[in-house]
Amino acid sequence: MKVRLISVGERMPAWVADGFAEYRKRLSRELPLDLLEIPLGARGKGRDPARAIADEGAAVLAALPKNAHVVALDGRGKPWSSEQLADELARWRMSGRDLAILVGGPDGHAAEVLARADQRWSLGPLTLPHMLVRLILVEQIYRAMSINAGHPYHRAG
Repeated sequence: MKVRLISVGERMPAWVADGFAEYRKRLSRELPLDLLEIPLGARGKGRDPARAIADEGAAVLAALPKNAHVVALDGRGKPWSSEQLADELARWRMSGRDLAILVGGPDGHAAEVLARADQRWSLGPLTLPHMLVRLILVEQIYRAMSINAGHPYHRAG
């Protein structure tokens, strides 16, 4: 299984890019992870925010790998503990399909993206910067892999 993280927004700060690269490297042998950045839709004075969301959504849908299991990050999605994510990851791997995890722009996902998602996942009630979400996601995927492998990286009480 391969994982494609499709994220609206570009240019991670260096500290996020470094952290992301570290976890991506740790995952590379067991779970190859690809990051695809989708440019933000045009926003600002005289621009229609709905048009920006629709443009982002169309680009996200066009970037989906064929037959992938799609998980959209969404504040109204289901929150998972690290152990629950590990269970989900094990199921996704057993399915034999690639996985696409979607991070929306500042206004969230287009309705068409949410309709296409097989699952919606919430990282909780906090509002997080989208660039930081990438780092949290890759760390949690690494943690889930570690849990499933019985590795001591994850030490829950």
